[in-house]
Amino acid sequence: MTTFHAVVWLDHQQAKVLQFDAEHVQAEKIKSHSHHTKQHASAVRTEHEFFGEVVDALTGIVEVLVVGSSTAQSDFKHYVEKHRPQAAKAIVGYETVDHPTENQLIAFARKYFVKHDRMAGVPTPT
Repeated sequence: MTTFHAVVWLDHQQAKVLQFDAEHVQAEKIKSHSHHTKQHASAVRTEHEFFGEVVDALTGIVEVLVVGSSTAQSDFKHYVEKHRPQAAKAIVGYETVDHPTENQLIAFARKYFVKHDRMAGVPTPT
């Protein structure tokens, strides 16, 4: 499915990636892998692997909205800007939200992108 927009809801344990167009929604869930080791910095490495999988799921998406807890967004934003700067260009916004259903998330993202695209002078694809 070729889509123009995606919304990602994430916390530090999982992410929901919803790619959508006017009629279709494609959902993907990504879970963080926990490595129970005493090795120094294994938690950071695990988080980077998780965030890397999320970014990989966004390949080819033109505009991405990232939502979720403020700390998860901040950590994800830092990771993307430092390690995946090409992907950072597609992320058009970060919004703090609680735990919406997929339908609520899509409705929120559609409303966000209509406003964002209008402000940027870009017609929203249908």
